[in-house]
Amino acid sequence: MADDQYSTKGAYVSGGAEFTRDTNYIPTRITRDGRDGYPVEAGRYRLIAARACPWANRTLIVRRLLGLEDAISLGLCGPTHDVRSWTFDLDPGGVDPVLGYERLQQAYFARFPDYPKGITVPALVDIPTKAVVTNDYPQITLDFSTEWVEHHRAGAPDLYPEPLRDEIDAVSKRVFTEVNNGVYRCGFAGSQEAYDSAYDRLFTALDWLSDRLADQRYLVGDTITEADVRLFTTLARFDAVYHGHFKCNRQKLAEMPVLWAYARDLFQTPGFGDTTDFTQIKRHYYVVHTDINPTQIVPNGPDLSNWLTSHGREQLGGRPFGDGTPPGPPQPAEVVPAEDWVPVG
Repeated sequence: MADDQYSTKGAYVSGGAEFTRDTNYIPTRITRDGRDGYPVEAGRYRLIAARACPWANRTLIVRRLLGLEDAISLGLCGPTHDVRSWTFDLDPGGVDPVLGYERLQQAYFARFPDYPKGITVPALVDIPTKAVVTNDYPQITLDFSTEWVEHHRAGAPDLYPEPLRDEIDAVSKRVFTEVNNGVYRCGFAGSQEAYDSAYDRLFTALDWLSDRLADQRYLVGDTITEADVRLFTTLARFDAVYHGHFKCNRQKLAEMPVLWAYARDLFQTPGFGDTTDFTQIKRHYYVVHTDINPTQIVPNGPDLSNWLTSHGREQLGGRPFGDGTPPGPPQPAEVVPAEDWVPVG
């Protein structure tokens, strides 16, 4: 790990306090009309992500489902970081080959020299200036769907269909507040009271989702939408990390029949499981969060091979890609190693 002065110890849990996420991100958008100074342009921008991060994993899924790999290049940070920044330690020499940076922090400082907030993934970087454009992860995936249409692959699904946007937004809001962020409120709670409240809210929402998905294959409509992408990345991490590390332990995902089948259905859909790296996920949470795992020991379990077992959700109908088609295989440079994808405990 990093030197003590850059340790993440004390960075996540505040004694006696409820965990509160800072949701103020760089609001700049990349749009067709370029109104913020950054027009849609194939090859101009680089998506910086980390497979370990659920917020970044969303962008990897949507980019792949829509076929934006040739239009938006990808830089991947390693699963661990210090208090300063995510780093490019997966690349030769620890340097991103396009930006020439060792740390994502450098792209933030290229635009905002005194940037005072956390250096987060995902981030879109303007390659000509090597400066960050935005780290507003909820908007990034929506803009991939709506602003980058001319660069979508043939057969790309509509992940944000206009007639369903109000419902997608409403479902996504509850999923974020109660589930995506709810697991963090449990894990980073600074008091028993804060933890108890977060725990109750989380499982109330998971029960609501179980009821909603009992008779329908997807969260909104009969196809995969943005709402499913947002829920999936939390479910994929639930048994590997959140159940134990974050004390979200009323049940494992594998003990919630509807959500477990739903998650496996998505995992086995091209674009979801093949962007998931369980090894990096576990290493990130257990090594970086020294507040709650000071030994930094990464557990060997659970056995994750059951993600490939039959889910039976086809009987509910639905058309995963609507009138579109599945994406082809991942680009060779972006393939998750098999032992990281469905490792056997």
